[in-house]
Amino acid sequence: MQQSAEFGELRTAHRSFAFPLTIAFIAWYLLYVLLSNYAGGFMDTKLFGNINVALVFGLAQFLTTFLIAWWYSRHAATKLDPKAEAIKSRMEGGA
Repeated sequence: MQQSAEFGELRTAHRSFAFPLTIAFIAWYLLYVLLSNYAGGFMDTKLFGNINVALVFGLAQFLTTFLIAWWYSRHAATKLDPKAEAIKSRMEGGA
């Protein structure tokens, strides 16, 4: 089954979504870490009240984590799950 075209399409659909998004999120996280370490003046810039750039960036890390999880859930439901279900039914039908 792993050698089938359908499984290859499923694997490609997963990888084409997961890998670029993972790389983008790691780059976004490393930007936050690097700015925190080497651009303290910028990160300490007050936006309003006691809220500074560093706090906004830190909270944005949580927001992007939840957005990526939601986006992946939608991607899996629309693109991956139908393909996986077709493979599963074919495997169970042949057993």
